[in-house]
Amino acid sequence: MSAIEVVERAATADGPAAPAPRRAAAVLALARFEARELLRFVPVFSFLLLYIGYTAWQLYSEGDGMGAYPVLQDVDRGTQTGPVLLGIALLVCVNRAAVRSRRNGTDRHDGILPMEPWRRTVAHVLSVVPYAALTALVVAVEFTWAALKPGASGHGSFFELAVGPLCVLLAGVAGVLLARLIPSFFAAPLVVIGGYVLLVLAAVNLDGSHGARWLLPAVTEAGAGPLPSDLLGRPAAWHALYLTGLIILVACGAVLLSGARTRTALAVTALALAVTVTGAVGQAPGDSAALKAARAEASVHPERVQSCSVHGTSTYCAFPEWTGRTADWAAAADRVRRLAGGAAGGTRLTVRQRVEARYGPEGDAAIAPLTGPGQVSAGTEWGGDRNVQFAVGVASVLVAGDERAGSEVCDARVVTIMWLALGAEPDPLARLRGARLDDSVEGDAIALTPVASVAMTAGQTDVVRQLLRQPRYGVIAKVKAHWTELTSPRTPLARVAQLLGVKAPTTGEDNGETCDQ
Repeated sequence: MSAIEVVERAATADGPAAPAPRRAAAVLALARFEARELLRFVPVFSFLLLYIGYTAWQLYSEGDGMGAYPVLQDVDRGTQTGPVLLGIALLVCVNRAAVRSRRNGTDRHDGILPMEPWRRTVAHVLSVVPYAALTALVVAVEFTWAALKPGASGHGSFFELAVGPLCVLLAGVAGVLLARLIPSFFAAPLVVIGGYVLLVLAAVNLDGSHGARWLLPAVTEAGAGPLPSDLLGRPAAWHALYLTGLIILVACGAVLLSGARTRTALAVTALALAVTVTGAVGQAPGDSAALKAARAEASVHPERVQSCSVHGTSTYCAFPEWTGRTADWAAAADRVRRLAGGAAGGTRLTVRQRVEARYGPEGDAAIAPLTGPGQVSAGTEWGGDRNVQFAVGVASVLVAGDERAGSEVCDARVVTIMWLALGAEPDPLARLRGARLDDSVEGDAIALTPVASVAMTAGQTDVVRQLLRQPRYGVIAKVKAHWTELTSPRTPLARVAQLLGVKAPTTGEDNGETCDQ
């Protein structure tokens, strides 16, 4: 059944002067027809399947590692990039559908149809709504899946979640407006290419301009790690209002260009313009003085805004949204301490969650290591390699005394640090790979901690690799028996290998020299 037949059957029952309910039914019938037709376009069908399939694959594959510990204020923003391709496909295909009569040479007959051109434009606009609704459903499933995980933390934002569906709706409506401005199918692909170039240039040139950057449909920010939700400073509610007003304004523009000059259309256009301007103005101001002060306090004096709990003999302090994480930190720290010898096994630790929030969500500044004895930093991410990095941080404090000293270790104590961090793992060699920046188990590399790093030479890596292949309890006994010598900065690597019962490396600098020689 063609679009003309749909309109005629719905609108001609009572003649040309059909009552308003009948005319509304005709518009809805045409909108349903156009929505089904959109699904027959290869780009729309393909990208819709790709979007749903990729989202499902992400949900399935994030069962372990960091995916088991999602931070919800990052999850909601992560839903905004997936619908982009679907929105582009809708822009092009809705545009093609809206210029169908021009392309087929039947536009000169539109005047004899019982439905006015502007009502057909409304139907094209409404045909995008099911795809925006489907996007909203996918976004809701994606966020709910993350929120129901036992390791989830933080708080999501409804307005951040609304951005993806609103962008899809805006793209489709823009395709209708473009069809009324330039009734040619070739206009949409050119606009998509030009728009992509402009967005790339805008992302680069408007990086420091808060107000101008938020005029884009979606604003993504990537930094060093998740921040507490009250420190993000994103005007999500104003941005959602801005997008909503912009969608209605673009739709009204298309309707007006199609011949609608009613008072209602003009009034809705004026209201949409007011809403758009209000949203744009509301999201324009940058970070407030109060927000900057809160960020500085959380970065420099986190103890003022954190709550602490005691597990065993150690204290664990976290921001309010991560208080449930302290038990995981305690379990990881205890695994490391059980392998240590001397007084280190009973060291009272103070584990404190730390962030660098002074530069906002896009800040990537390093966090200075702590200098107090027994103080260990923890991040806002957990799971997978982050667990190993935390263990390396704990081990470096137990061996060197504090975080700063641990980050400066360049002698054979690195072997003891890495074995403490990895010795209790079920698959220690795989964890060694994850702890190192280059994902290797050979050669020189950097092992990360939440706030610093530990440099490993090729010889030290070789000794650690041999230890991780030895029976665990045999190595534990040797570490405890020779703890003092193993944690001395003057003990050469060859002696460490001898004490632990493994083969010493044959390379010259790793075989006998220490940092201060």
